[in-house]
Amino acid sequence: MPFTVVRFNLVDPHADPASLSARYRAALEMAAHADAHGVDTVQTEEHHGAANNWLPSPFVFAGAVFGATRTIAVTVSAIIGPLHDPLRLAEEIAVLDLLSGGRLVTVAGIGYRPEEYEERGVDWGRRGRLQDELLETLLAAWSGEPFPYRGRTVRVTPRPVSRPHPLLLVGGSSRAAARRAARLGLPFFPSAHLPELEAYYRERCAAYGTEGWTMMPARKTPLLHVSEDPDRAWAEYGEHFLHEARTYASWQSKDIRSAVRSGARTVADLRAEGVYRVVTPEECVALGRELGSLVLHPLCGGMPVEEGWRSVRLFCDVVLPRLRA
Repeated sequence: MPFTVVRFNLVDPHADPASLSARYRAALEMAAHADAHGVDTVQTEEHHGAANNWLPSPFVFAGAVFGATRTIAVTVSAIIGPLHDPLRLAEEIAVLDLLSGGRLVTVAGIGYRPEEYEERGVDWGRRGRLQDELLETLLAAWSGEPFPYRGRTVRVTPRPVSRPHPLLLVGGSSRAAARRAARLGLPFFPSAHLPELEAYYRERCAAYGTEGWTMMPARKTPLLHVSEDPDRAWAEYGEHFLHEARTYASWQSKDIRSAVRSGARTVADLRAEGVYRVVTPEECVALGRELGSLVLHPLCGGMPVEEGWRSVRLFCDVVLPRLRA
């Protein structure tokens, strides 16, 4: 079986509060349906001040998912570490870890949008040092013991249930991110298929005398929508995929590497490119046997909820049973 993911970022460029509320509730119901059918994880993420309503509060959403499910994990990939208060974040993750019985996975990156830092009054130039402080503080805080923090002694309670601590990975596509993960003995989450960076991370682990592992995207990591009629889906909903692809691309500099980066400017270009794919159930089964993971993105770019549900049901009710057969 491939590793299965249902992704939600709750983007909707045309939403009003009522329609966005309905979208959030639908996402929770979809997560519960995915949980009941054995999907491995819900994936969500963090962005601030986006005109298209990109989710800014992934841990609040994670808590709601945990309340609606029993076994599925939630992967927050990624938080923008330097924008968080380290002590408060340690508490929030500890509570979610206790609430979920250890189902939370947090990937901490430093982000790539200076405007998010400006909005929060955080110095973009200090992001590396702030990320170091955040990660070091989380690890110390989850011990439950007093530790020095900004010139005073503090203690964070309650202790999380996961041992030695909740699953925390360092995300990024730079050597600095790989060094940071290796120095702290934390797993590394490259943002794209970067075997040379994985090798560098292992070298630094050996140099620091730490142990770690890498969770790296496959060479091909398409975002999927399942439809009985892909031509119809592209014709009716292609603009939703294109909206998200162009928004994401507009935020990234040439130095940022991402598994889902797109250069498409039209729906036709996007379809040919293959980063976003609309597949039949049969094609999805074949992909599942070919790839190490399947990432379903049912509410992509403001996708109508009813179409998102069609994709979720085909994936859970048709594709997964065939993959298990």
